[in-house]
Amino acid sequence: MNPIAPKMIIVGAGIAGLCAAVYARKCGYAVTVLEQHERPGGLATSWRRGAYTFEACLHWLLGSNPRDPMHALWREVFDIDRLQFVYPEEWMRVEGERGEQLSIYPDLERLEAELLRHAPHDEAQIRQFVHAVRSLSHCPLPSLSRAWRERIRTGLQLLPHMPLLQNLSHITSEAYGKRFNDPLLRGFFGEGENAQLAVLALVFALAWVSNRNAGYPIGGSQAVIGAIAQNLQHLGGVLRTGASVERVLVENDRTVGVQLGDGERIEADWVVSAADGHTTIYDLLDGRYVGERMAHVYRTYKPFPSFLQVSLGVARDFSQQCGYMTRLLEKPFTVDPQTALNQIAFRLFNYDPTFAPPGKTAVTCTLPTRNVEYWSHLSERDPQEYEAEKQRVANGVIGIFNACIPGVGDAIEVVDVATPATVVRCTRNWHGSMEGWLLTPQTGLRPLPLTLPGLQRFLMVGQWVMPGGGLPSGLITARRAVRRMCRQDGIAFAPDSHQKSPNAADGFPA
Repeated sequence: MNPIAPKMIIVGAGIAGLCAAVYARKCGYAVTVLEQHERPGGLATSWRRGAYTFEACLHWLLGSNPRDPMHALWREVFDIDRLQFVYPEEWMRVEGERGEQLSIYPDLERLEAELLRHAPHDEAQIRQFVHAVRSLSHCPLPSLSRAWRERIRTGLQLLPHMPLLQNLSHITSEAYGKRFNDPLLRGFFGEGENAQLAVLALVFALAWVSNRNAGYPIGGSQAVIGAIAQNLQHLGGVLRTGASVERVLVENDRTVGVQLGDGERIEADWVVSAADGHTTIYDLLDGRYVGERMAHVYRTYKPFPSFLQVSLGVARDFSQQCGYMTRLLEKPFTVDPQTALNQIAFRLFNYDPTFAPPGKTAVTCTLPTRNVEYWSHLSERDPQEYEAEKQRVANGVIGIFNACIPGVGDAIEVVDVATPATVVRCTRNWHGSMEGWLLTPQTGLRPLPLTLPGLQRFLMVGQWVMPGGGLPSGLITARRAVRRMCRQDGIAFAPDSHQKSPNAADGFPA
């Protein structure tokens, strides 16, 4: 007689929730994923406006190189080999308002030559930076294998890189950029909110791009999310959208299920939160299982800022333009009463034909801000002023874009503006954060615990337990969580399984 499959509820159908669901189904758990939005993805999302699709998440996907171990991890949750990846010849271009330009190339030999040509007086710092990128381009990620031999082997491979990793993790990107005299080079390292990220993140990004391990998948984030969700369905998991969780149910310090906003109660043997960390700990669990370390984290760690995104549907072919342009501004651009930016960036999706009709291009501009209350207040209490402010920001962005590419303003067919109020409404993310915790000198490289002190049969996954954010954090933390569950339940962890377990029901009834 087959045993009854353990029941598992996952709160949130972002990348972490979906990956955890796939792993759990492969190991025989009866899985139901609950998502408050009308479709899966969370922050890994895009939306359609007329003939254009506007991406809000994915710049690249770590693990696009079939020879990289991360590629093998993605294959455990979906068929990554079905994606078509794009590798730009010019990764980024930094521009000033007086016609000066600096190209950032994935080819490190070409990059070094370009930087030295542009800023020969910064030669020593340029060579040091490119050397760091080159050194980390073959640095392995920490092993996720349970085999001690594999973990030791990877650890030994990491040892020579440790001094560099430690050094780069203890300085922000903005501070590192100040080592250079050239203004465009400083602009490449950024300024303001997002530049508080440890420079290690930027060095790794360029290292991965250089070895073709960070390609952009055609279709963007929804190509990845859709494939994982489809695999979950194939494995017999249940995904319920429009299902907002109000409480995690606890009896005797053990989770026993969840209660939805409409009062429906769903019982389970395990509850895994892939939702916003602050909402999970302080709302769904009423702050009963915080613990000193997590309380310290939420008092002192810095999340990514929120953002406005101005998206443009342009009836122009930008195939000859760099797909990512950063514009340095002589006069700061005012986003809201607390936010003025000295540089803004445009993504020209000339490399994704699925986002616009032939001869046309989807363009996005993301503007970081921490003034979430301003936008939420306007949205709720003064809709007319809210729309006026959105229009003001859009007009300003269009003016800057038109200065970058003269005459382009006349070709704009669609204008769409999302604000921090949009982010909060759709994701409930704390402070409208775009990615969870910043990887800063304070956080270092250490992940946070998947558990909460004193609470049994409960785990957290995703960007709030792995500083730095990004889609890989969802995959990595999901894998760790399900492996931990299996170990506790005496179940074999089977990430390579491609069939439904004969002992598991297809989800479970309410």
